[in-house]
Amino acid sequence: MSEQIPDPDVVGARYREVEAPVRGGTLHAAVWEPIEGAEDAPTVLTIHGITSSHMAWPEVAALLPRVRVVAPDLRGRGRSRDLPAPYGMPSHADDVADLLKHLGIPFASVVGHSMGAFVAVVLADRHPDMVHSLVLIDGGMPLMPPAGVAPEQMAAAVLGPAADRLNMTFADRGAYREFWREHPAMGPYWSDLTGAYVDYDVVGEEPELRAATRVEALEEDIRELVDGDSLLRGLERLRHPTAWVLAPRGLQDEIPPLYPQAAREHWIKRFPQVSVSEIDDVNHYTIVMGSGGAAALEKTIRAALV
Repeated sequence: MSEQIPDPDVVGARYREVEAPVRGGTLHAAVWEPIEGAEDAPTVLTIHGITSSHMAWPEVAALLPRVRVVAPDLRGRGRSRDLPAPYGMPSHADDVADLLKHLGIPFASVVGHSMGAFVAVVLADRHPDMVHSLVLIDGGMPLMPPAGVAPEQMAAAVLGPAADRLNMTFADRGAYREFWREHPAMGPYWSDLTGAYVDYDVVGEEPELRAATRVEALEEDIRELVDGDSLLRGLERLRHPTAWVLAPRGLQDEIPPLYPQAAREHWIKRFPQVSVSEIDDVNHYTIVMGSGGAAALEKTIRAALV
């Protein structure tokens, strides 16, 4: 599949792919590394969301040309989709720890988006010496599902069409692009990098192409985002500088966002040591995949390197 990977060029950085040994096989990842001074560059580990891949991060990597950006495809997603279950936050946390070890990186500032923020919290708890700081982007704090939503309904309630597409087939890449162009949180903000992200997220053969994320991975992982033991334990034992950055609009470009005001107030009161901010005029996707969202994140990420 590597021949289909778009080349996400970043000025001043070299993009390469790596395979790291983990439980059951190898974890696929990408590294954006400074062309000059790589040996002295700080490392940012970027962890994507529940149905995403490392291709969510080129906009952010482009703003950090003197930083090594390491971005995995999590187990069950992207080119790591064939790694076996169990999934879950501890498995993902151990996978990315193994990735850093494989690359010879002793520690990193960790930036997680959506479910990636949950993985970041658990990574910091299970492997504290490998984490310098945390930036949790529109994720990381337990979700508060709508009243009456059963665990098996969580994916549809929270993710909507992003979850539905995992059970769909597409005749060709154009059909898959069209699906995303009609998505209210992605289509209106389309860019060349959005297209590269979408093209990477396709597996199989025409006329039965599928999204790369495995349904069983989503179903196992999403339940932990509400009250997973490893997440709650990690939050209660937070010991690293932590920033929580929020989007004002949700997964359908809607208001209320993923974390409505009541949820924000609840978690801010419970974890007052966490620095909290909101980025204007972004949704759950464009906060990292849009140029404006990435630019607004740059200051927070650079502060996390200090």
